[in-house]
Amino acid sequence: MLEMFIVAVLFVGTHLGISSTGLRDRIVASRGLQAYLGIYSLLAILTLAAMIWVYSQSARFEYFWLPDVGLYWIPKIAMVVAFILIAGSFMTPNPTMVGMEGVLKETNDAAVGVLRLTRHPFQWGAVLWAVSHVAANGDRVSVVFFTAFAVLSFFGTFLMDRKKAKSLGDGWTAYAKVTSNVPFAAVFGGRNRIVLKELLLPTVAGIALYIAVFWLHEWIGGVAIFL
Repeated sequence: MLEMFIVAVLFVGTHLGISSTGLRDRIVASRGLQAYLGIYSLLAILTLAAMIWVYSQSARFEYFWLPDVGLYWIPKIAMVVAFILIAGSFMTPNPTMVGMEGVLKETNDAAVGVLRLTRHPFQWGAVLWAVSHVAANGDRVSVVFFTAFAVLSFFGTFLMDRKKAKSLGDGWTAYAKVTSNVPFAAVFGGRNRIVLKELLLPTVAGIALYIAVFWLHEWIGGVAIFL
């Protein structure tokens, strides 16, 4: 349990503590952008690998709450939405992603597809994945493991917004007015609208991904899923 907590702190800390602080600017200024991306990517891979390895090796006999069949339905339902958001995030050019900042200069209508729902679809998909798996497991090791991803993804959205607002200026201000970080906030606030035809392909891809992961879950996560 202690090992899981330590690697979880390192995983979250190296992500948020480098990419969203002045340390990033200092590394870029002294070593260049490519060197920064190399260092950041290496740390991300190493800490993620450590998280997965410790989780796979840890005994999970201590529980905050006992697993319940009813709780298993939370990820079964939530993951459909999560996979639609995640699939959609790769189908629409997103100015919040590394190297995609130029999208705002190329078009006046960057907020399309799943970006109408949230400008951070991948991160919110990860939040849904993590939180739903926290609920379904209940053992202490799993709670720490999945909570680390939830914390990173949730707070990462706000830190990414702050960083993009600083670097993109007026282009970001205009984009932020017609989108929202929190899912559906822009739609409910009347600043954007749902266009069903734009969501068709992400929905099909997300459901296909859900089906694939559902049947391969025992190989991916070590636990089979049953209806």
